[in-house]
Amino acid sequence: MSVLYRIALVLVIIGAINWGLIGFFRFDLVAYLFGGQTAVLSRWIYALVGLAGLITIPILVKRFEDEDDVDTFTRMDRNPSYGMEAGEEADFTEVTKTEVKKVEKKEND
Repeated sequence: MSVLYRIALVLVIIGAINWGLIGFFRFDLVAYLFGGQTAVLSRWIYALVGLAGLITIPILVKRFEDEDDVDTFTRMDRNPSYGMEAGEEADFTEVTKTEVKKVEKKEND
């Protein structure tokens, strides 16, 4: 996620907190801090939050699976090596049951 989107998301969160305060407590934090709703600085803050909302619209429709800069790899994706220091492990997948029985009989004799 680029820096522009992160800044826009911070501004949207600030706007959401301000709207929550207005809705629950009838308290406009931006107007309180910057001199009222009609003050120039308050209007700039409102405008920036509005632009930030427009900038973050593509995040709403973006597929998160296509995210390139997020490390979503698991250990299996990194091709781990299961080799031992002592050497190669024997492959017992081709040994049949009859061969195992022959080896067991020889060991018992």
